[in-house]
Amino acid sequence: MSHYAHHIFFCLNQREGGRPCCAARGAEAAFDHCKQAVKAAGLSGPGQVRVNRAGCLDRCEEGPACVVYPEGVWYTYVDQHDIDEIVERHLKAGEVVERLLLPDAAPLATPAP
Repeated sequence: MSHYAHHIFFCLNQREGGRPCCAARGAEAAFDHCKQAVKAAGLSGPGQVRVNRAGCLDRCEEGPACVVYPEGVWYTYVDQHDIDEIVERHLKAGEVVERLLLPDAAPLATPAP
């Protein structure tokens, strides 16, 4: 068993020269809010959820971006309500929040039997 059931990594990358970056789109505030929401939901700690900072996840043009492992589900978000939805639906209930998926991160269709 893994030490944590889920890790959620937030890109907090700051780029120079006007290039798009997650830091300029509120990633630090989203990270802080997610940590608080996970704690408030009683999901933090060993065997549950770990909220992590990350450097560049190489998705800044599509961001802000975060990724949930072990599933490898990539999300974008606009505000705290989006973060709350990821916490409640994905981290708590195990349901992918499809409306927040990054464009090429859509789940693969299950083949017909």
